[in-house]
Amino acid sequence: MSEVYADVIIEISHEKLDRSFQYSVLEELRDKLVIGSRVLIPFGNGNREIKGYCVGISDIPAIEPSRIKPLKAVLTAERSKEPEEQLVELAVWMKHHYGGTLIQSLKVVLPVKADIKQKEKRFIKLAVSLDEAKVFALECRQKHRAAMERLVLELIEFGETDYSLVRDKLNISMTTVRALENKGIIALDTKKLYRNPEGFEQGEVKHTLLTEDQQRIVDDFHKNLSMGLMQPCLLNGVTGSGKTEVYMEMIADVVKSGKQAIMLIPEIALTFQTVMRFMKRFGDRVSYLHSKLSAGERYDQFLRASRGEIDIMIGPRSALFTPFPRLGIIIIDEEHETSYKAENMPKYHARDVAIERARLAEAVVVMGSATPSVEASFRAMRGEYRLYELKKRISDNGLPMVYTVDMRAELEKGNRTIFSDKLYSLIEDRLQKKEQTILFINRRGMAGFVSCRKCGHVSKCPHCDVSLILHKNGKLVCHYCGYEEQFTHVCSECGSKYIGTMKAGTEQIEEAVKKSFPIAKVLRLDADTAKNKNDYSKILSSFSNGEADILVGTQMIVKGHDFPNVTLVGVLAADLSLYTNDYRAGERTFDLLTQAAGRAGRAEKSGEVVIQTYSPEHYAVAASAAQDYNKFYDEEIGFRKLCGYPPIEHMLKILIEDKNPDSAMKMGQILAGLGQKSSPEKIIGPAPDTLSKLKDVFRFTVYIKDSNYEKLVGIKDDCEQWRQSHPVGRTSVQFDFDP
Repeated sequence: MSEVYADVIIEISHEKLDRSFQYSVLEELRDKLVIGSRVLIPFGNGNREIKGYCVGISDIPAIEPSRIKPLKAVLTAERSKEPEEQLVELAVWMKHHYGGTLIQSLKVVLPVKADIKQKEKRFIKLAVSLDEAKVFALECRQKHRAAMERLVLELIEFGETDYSLVRDKLNISMTTVRALENKGIIALDTKKLYRNPEGFEQGEVKHTLLTEDQQRIVDDFHKNLSMGLMQPCLLNGVTGSGKTEVYMEMIADVVKSGKQAIMLIPEIALTFQTVMRFMKRFGDRVSYLHSKLSAGERYDQFLRASRGEIDIMIGPRSALFTPFPRLGIIIIDEEHETSYKAENMPKYHARDVAIERARLAEAVVVMGSATPSVEASFRAMRGEYRLYELKKRISDNGLPMVYTVDMRAELEKGNRTIFSDKLYSLIEDRLQKKEQTILFINRRGMAGFVSCRKCGHVSKCPHCDVSLILHKNGKLVCHYCGYEEQFTHVCSECGSKYIGTMKAGTEQIEEAVKKSFPIAKVLRLDADTAKNKNDYSKILSSFSNGEADILVGTQMIVKGHDFPNVTLVGVLAADLSLYTNDYRAGERTFDLLTQAAGRAGRAEKSGEVVIQTYSPEHYAVAASAAQDYNKFYDEEIGFRKLCGYPPIEHMLKILIEDKNPDSAMKMGQILAGLGQKSSPEKIIGPAPDTLSKLKDVFRFTVYIKDSNYEKLVGIKDDCEQWRQSHPVGRTSVQFDFDP
């Protein structure tokens, strides 16, 4: 038999080892090995055992066969070959487009990173006929073998039984079990089980009658799909227009043809309602993922997908890499959300990776939002995406009435509370009517930064260049590294007692609500109250069931939820996201305000929204109050053209990190010099990053702009090649495209 060789990328994320190494495959391992398998290999002169990924299989040795070492083991359990090959190809594409090492991309696209064994259940069954078993039981009674008789009688009655029940409930030892097995009376077997996440009740299967606009979109989608046209689609639909119903019809069309679907959602908090709706339509052929699941639960969901036992996977960004063998559609709900952009290398955007994965699988991508990203709308305007629009809500009430309150005027008339007079009166009205209210703020914690009103000193983290945040327990906390210190009422710099806090956190709002409306039942949902995997669904379920009058929370409460009894939404401190040092600040503010307003009046009852702001004249605030996406887009794209920001031009951010600031600056100067050859007039830096120090590591940034994305990829390649051929010590470099 001819030899088989595996090309393996080792699990060390270092530039100098970012290539494959060839190993021979022993005959007993060949049936287990596929491209994408995680393997154990001997590496280096000492042959130390390390792990890696198989990225190629061939029968041609790259070097003298006698010098090629054999694989030790194949660690990855059962997988289907075709999706794994696609995912490896996708990882290569991601490495090229976003930088970093191939192993970093492989760890993203091959999601099961731990050596997880499939869960098994041991059980015992009869190996003889019932008549023979009865005869043997009688013999055991006559010979006073009580334990054997008890087990055989149990099996005569039930056919088979769980081994743990035999051991713990029947008090039968393994010695007795083995003795019966040796006599051929019983047999031991195992069943493979799935660690499924907490289930949802399936409920009654519902099929909603589509509106004329919804049906028109579904029909056009079906026509294009039947013709093999796989152009990405953008569904721009106002809040409450029924985008989810359109998604389900599209998925039903694809599933009917024998293919599978991935449904991406931006937040864990959306999982509960989305899975409920999909299970009512598609039953137990639906599964879901999120970051709170255990490694075993995640592993088993991917295993079910690769075996074709489910048709639909719902989840955040990581669900994009579900190993479906017959992928037909990828849907990206709330496409505008920033959570679709990865924060670690490779810093990919799920939208672009989904389009590439769909191309490899001959599938279609559908993106949907009430506030599409400027990038997606720009591509739709240029014809790169097929554009669908839903301009009306399904309910007869239409869009909610929006009131913009200028908090400067409230301050002038003596109102120093966090509630404007308008919002206060509307909350009282809703409490009397037994209707629900959502209060949204883009913060968590008890307060903002703590500062001295005498000398201006701000309490900062000693390890990160950020201010500490005051929490209810009296601790000042760094939200980056977790550093804590006790809050004191005396300034550490000048000794003054005039310590002030910028109170704008969810805890403080919750306390203010309880104080102002003592009869109200209040729930809070943010990263502090929802730390465990089931907390999100419990809080949202409680609110949905009417167990609270007011829900206070951060961004996660305004994204895609559908609460029929919510008729009032209050947006507190709408300006918090407006003046951040980010060219997307206006877009993010518009998205948040529009999505928040969209939670009100989604059923029979009409809704009202109060936006409290210090900048009512800003175009993002004004456009969101008018629920006018086109007005916002026209203003925003003009701003992007003027300043040369994406999507008009592309940006490459090079982040350099080192504990020695001089080393980081020197590396930044070298990389900026490499970029200078291609884009001499569009380079900024190196300069201290916005977060100039994090966990005692200094950070410097180089920005490079160009309208040609591939030119920036070329600059990234030049930087990586230079680093591979030069010793760089402990200096870290990361690349981020269109940050």
